[in-house]
Amino acid sequence: MKILLVDDHKIIRDGLRAILEKHQDIVVVGEAANGHEAIALVEKLSPGVVIIDITMPELNGIDATRRITGAHPEIKVIGLSMNLDSRYVLAMLAAGAVGYLLKNAAAEELVRAVHAVAAGQTYLCPEVSGVVVERMLRGEGPAEPVTASLLSPREREVLQLLAEGRTSKDIGQQLHIAVATVETHRRQIMSKLNLRTVAELTKYAVREGLTSLDS
Repeated sequence: MKILLVDDHKIIRDGLRAILEKHQDIVVVGEAANGHEAIALVEKLSPGVVIIDITMPELNGIDATRRITGAHPEIKVIGLSMNLDSRYVLAMLAAGAVGYLLKNAAAEELVRAVHAVAAGQTYLCPEVSGVVVERMLRGEGPAEPVTASLLSPREREVLQLLAEGRTSKDIGQQLHIAVATVETHRRQIMSKLNLRTVAELTKYAVREGLTSLDS
């Protein structure tokens, strides 16, 4: 099976590749450092499984997963994170992921997860399973996070870049839109989320898993 690795830390990608390539039925066909690169490589390489970090610069794993599974529902996505926060877990599942692993998982568990999702199963590491079950017992299923229901994909993208400290000019150049359009998006985002400052936007984006302070 063909695997695409997506993580903004090369040392993590190298470690994942070393583990997976010990198995003859697994081929790592590509690597990406952010969500935009992942989406482009999915189109180019047609992997069967994508292993993707959740918090990455430019485009996070949650939004990238939503776009990948929306365009290619046959591709299986496994979320990878250090975070057990139920919001991250449920947001990834709502985005279309069928697996979730912690970065400190054993090598054997990584391989087991890949084989499971490739076979059409869902794989959640034991710690994550506990989080999901607890939420389900409270009647809280994998609903879309607030930003997914209130904001458009472009607004979420602008929100992440603002939270990462990018200027309106930088964002406009990256997204190929006018600075005035970026400012309009910023005002709409702040109005929809009832936030007043960029500092509040940043705090919100980190809390929702759109970015992290160390991305």
